[in-house]
Amino acid sequence: MFVLKNVGKFIFGTGSQESMIELPQGQLYLVRPLSPKGYSELIFKDATARIRRTGQDFQYQLVIQRVYEEGEAELADEEGEDEELNALAAEKDEKTFLLDEALHFRVEIREGSQNVIAWKDLSGDVGDVYEFVCDPSIKSAQVGAFERVAKQCQYERKYRKPHSTASEADLEQFDFEEQPIPQASPIHSPTLARSIESSDAMFQLKNEANVGAKRDSIPSTSSVLAKPEPEAYEEEEIETKSSKQKGPPEAPTQPEPVEILSMEIGELHFYDFPSGAFVLQDPSVTAQVSDIGNWNYWLHIASKDKQWLGIPVIADINPVFNFEFLSFIFNQFTNDGSAYSWLLRFKDNKTLETFQDGLMRALWEQLNETKWNKVKEQDRQYVLDAFEDLNMEDAPIEEEDEEELEPEEEEAEDDAPRSEHYDSDEEEEDVETAPKDPYTNSALAVGYKHDRSFVVRGPKIGVFKHTPKNHLEFTTNISKVETPKGASFVPKKVMLHNEDRNLILQNDTDPNKLYRMDLEYGKVVDEWNVHDDIPVVTFAPENKFAQMTHEPTFLGISRNALFRIDPRLSGNKLVDSQLKQYVSKNDFSSVSTTEKGYVAVASNKGDIRLFDRLGINAKTVIPALGEPIIGLDVSADGRWVLGTCRTYLLLIDALQKSGKNEGKLGFEKPFAADSKPQPRRLALTPEHVAQFHHETGKGVSFTPARFNTSKTNEETSIITATGPYIIDWNLDKVIRGSKSPYIIKRYEDNVKADDFKFGTDQNVIVTLPNWVNMVGKQHLKRPTRESIAGDFVPRRSSARIGTRESGRYKLGKDDVVNSPY
Repeated sequence: MFVLKNVGKFIFGTGSQESMIELPQGQLYLVRPLSPKGYSELIFKDATARIRRTGQDFQYQLVIQRVYEEGEAELADEEGEDEELNALAAEKDEKTFLLDEALHFRVEIREGSQNVIAWKDLSGDVGDVYEFVCDPSIKSAQVGAFERVAKQCQYERKYRKPHSTASEADLEQFDFEEQPIPQASPIHSPTLARSIESSDAMFQLKNEANVGAKRDSIPSTSSVLAKPEPEAYEEEEIETKSSKQKGPPEAPTQPEPVEILSMEIGELHFYDFPSGAFVLQDPSVTAQVSDIGNWNYWLHIASKDKQWLGIPVIADINPVFNFEFLSFIFNQFTNDGSAYSWLLRFKDNKTLETFQDGLMRALWEQLNETKWNKVKEQDRQYVLDAFEDLNMEDAPIEEEDEEELEPEEEEAEDDAPRSEHYDSDEEEEDVETAPKDPYTNSALAVGYKHDRSFVVRGPKIGVFKHTPKNHLEFTTNISKVETPKGASFVPKKVMLHNEDRNLILQNDTDPNKLYRMDLEYGKVVDEWNVHDDIPVVTFAPENKFAQMTHEPTFLGISRNALFRIDPRLSGNKLVDSQLKQYVSKNDFSSVSTTEKGYVAVASNKGDIRLFDRLGINAKTVIPALGEPIIGLDVSADGRWVLGTCRTYLLLIDALQKSGKNEGKLGFEKPFAADSKPQPRRLALTPEHVAQFHHETGKGVSFTPARFNTSKTNEETSIITATGPYIIDWNLDKVIRGSKSPYIIKRYEDNVKADDFKFGTDQNVIVTLPNWVNMVGKQHLKRPTRESIAGDFVPRRSSARIGTRESGRYKLGKDDVVNSPY
């Protein structure tokens, strides 16, 4: 044991090694004891198993890599000269798994001293396991050392601290005492401990445990959610330390209620991270929503034997109501930085509706500091509809595909942005990678007319070219952003204009003025005074594609006004005849336009106004849900309005489907008094919110969401980001009510800005504090424990391919644009 401890200390003690420990020879199998897909599949005939670091602290990967037989590698090289295509193909020869206790990583020594390593296939069916069968030349001591390092890695991931602090007892929690690992060879199918009927029941259990089950009454404790999802080859009652998730804290004292808004009886379920399912905690609890005064509200859940939880009713609880399964799902955040997900299940629709009315009243009043009974009935229903897990009208009647259609094969992702200072024969030491200024990237403008993107970094702007192979290439740096009088400033807001030849800039310290930068000269050439008494909050193009034309005018908003800006006017540039100013302070925050020039304006109060032209009252006012709207986009045809709030997106169908204005948009004609646009609240599932929080220690905070934009094709996707994650919503899946409408990718740093490349939804330009890169959609994945944790490739000293002039030129991850352009 002393030797193994020192081996572990040696392995973890060096930061320069990509591979920490390795088993050099074996075979990889995928065994599916209970699946109709086939019992066993040989994945790699010859392979190595190793454990490697990732770019994140306390995160490690189990890597199984195919080993070529003699001559195979040379043959593969002859078949393809393009090293980048070879690199993409190489991904198929490597399987990576995040070393997490959910894998149930374990080792078994069989007859004849054969060593087998096994772990769960978390993305497969119940009972599926991967097996690495070691070559007979591998000694048991090597396997033992490998197992110990794997335990140490799991310990570090779970507790976010070095394994050197772990005792032997701490590491024992990662011993998984399961039934014998099944034989990998299909000719040695083991005798199953369960019948076909019980296998079918397990299949049903997995599905039901994740989506719930319809029923007319509350089930007993033998409900499908009563226990965590069982594993194949598991003893009847095996409970290991790893299966015990750290439970939530004790419920605080219930504040004295001023008024009880709702009180209903239901089941309480708790989301269990290791099993990925909601687990029944109590078959009968009382859930009470109460007003505790001063616009504060409280959700308290207790049974006759236990006080389960008490939390304030705020937007961060991320409430989701599912009437199909009679469920209410929400999040709990604690002072120690932990996040949990809970599910309440009620006996019938009426009970859930009564509880929903009370909770939504509390949330509405807390956000708006306005009494719910003062809201119009149709506006109340609009708010309730937005928080339900429902399908939108006109959703296509079709079966949801198991997988999205694969996009055309592209090159492997070039995850590294570029250094300005390089040449074709530079040495690794020549590349400048550390920022030399106090600034970080803050804003992004994507060209429509020309394949360029512009990134703001302090008083500088970096210019990046979109290459034919969908990468970004740093081209130049506008090193000084300053007024015509020579005063330097940091642009707060930027917008491309006049066929992408100009960049409109705003100085945060002088909101009554805007500046025009001539991109051909790389300097500010005009200073425009918009109005002496009306500061500009933000601005937008005259229409969706105006930046591709010579259209000189554009739109602006202040806190309580909407207006047109015409740079051709002498003096103030605001067009007085096209100014709509409100007496009351509407607190406008965002503006967007359609291809025809219809205008949508959102506010910090959460409402959205739709105009067909300037200078008049809005045709439609969409009620507020409560949270401020921080970003707004509209589809080119005006059918879809997309608002961004901090914790959710709001997708609104502006097409009228009945009444005298049937077929008209809310921009063109007002909705009838008894009709409102149909809302769809796009939020991460509470389970994913809890996992995001577990990984980053922060709640959800979305960047302004955008549709993909094209002159020829309709919108199909929505892109946004929160923390280090970019999130892509599939619009078709959202419309038809899919349960998994989004895919994600995690970066090593927080995303500052993001947008689609013009004309496609397959490529996203991502701006990090010191990075800029273009990522293909094929690199985004469905949210799983592994994709949420992040599949980071370890940094290398150099990974450049070819030269800058070659078609294969590719920078390594260390060749970053950390230099301030």
